[in-house]
Amino acid sequence: MKATSPMAKDLTIDPDLVREIAKLISETDLTEIEVEKGDLRIRVARQITVQQVSHAVAAAPAAVVAHAPAAATPAAAEKPADLGAHPGAVRSPMVGTAYRRPSPGSNAFIEVGSIVKAGEKILLVEAMKTFNEIVAPKAGTVTHIMVEDGQPVEYGEPLVVIE
Repeated sequence: MKATSPMAKDLTIDPDLVREIAKLISETDLTEIEVEKGDLRIRVARQITVQQVSHAVAAAPAAVVAHAPAAATPAAAEKPADLGAHPGAVRSPMVGTAYRRPSPGSNAFIEVGSIVKAGEKILLVEAMKTFNEIVAPKAGTVTHIMVEDGQPVEYGEPLVVIE
């Protein structure tokens, strides 16, 4: 918890307010929230660390192997956590909104089954009104797309799998 203001020393921070803000963050899966009242500004943020992500995927390799022979199974049947451990998973480099197409009326950059080249644009992630290109890190076939057009994404969240 951090109060930032030139006069912050003179202001008291209501611990109940901070608890309510923290509760709001956990209930809504937000990563950060800021409240400002007069000269008092309170920013509460939770960090998503790599250590937490690695714990979440520790048991996933066995699950991926179990799903590998079932090629006829629809992609939606596999859990995102299973696919997050996949070596071909392309992860979001930032928090933002994922877009599968360059504009609302356009075709998607990729579909399941698309063959992509290394460096080819596969998605956009918009953060702070800036569209960032997500490119294929390697050549291969898109086997899973784990985001919908306009879906909010977190840092490190798996977006697509390229095999």
